[in-house]
Amino acid sequence: MTDKKFNRREVREKCLQILYAFEMNGEGLTSITNGILSDVNKKVDKEFGETLVNKVVGNQKEIDEKIKERVNNWEMDRIALIDKLLLRMGIAELLYFNDIPPKVSINEVIEIAKNYSTSNSGKFINGILDAILNELKKNGLISKTGRGLIDETLPKKNEQT
Repeated sequence: MTDKKFNRREVREKCLQILYAFEMNGEGLTSITNGILSDVNKKVDKEFGETLVNKVVGNQKEIDEKIKERVNNWEMDRIALIDKLLLRMGIAELLYFNDIPPKVSINEVIEIAKNYSTSNSGKFINGILDAILNELKKNGLISKTGRGLIDETLPKKNEQT
């Protein structure tokens, strides 16, 4: 068997599949996760996928509240399931993955939406995640370290003395 190298987008797509299957079944998260991530051989990729799924499921109420604050007159159940799952993933990355830059998290779920959801999903997801990111920054609730630092906080090369 060849050791297939997964990139983070592929792992995120697998997380979407896990979350979708779990949403449909309502049980068996561990077995669903183990099954879908079974061909991810790199430990760091598998751990990222497991952690992302667990953060989304374990913090779903808090994450969904952030979505509800942004959708105004829309009801949560009117949002397409794939879009809702991608929003949850993006918010989980913003809140709980300190080493992933916010723009990367947002761009990744938008790109996945292009392949798995409707033509308008990318704009919808971008609008909600941008608003949530701005709120988190404003309230000092976003904590990024290492390469996950918020880009606005880093001085430009020509500005350094």
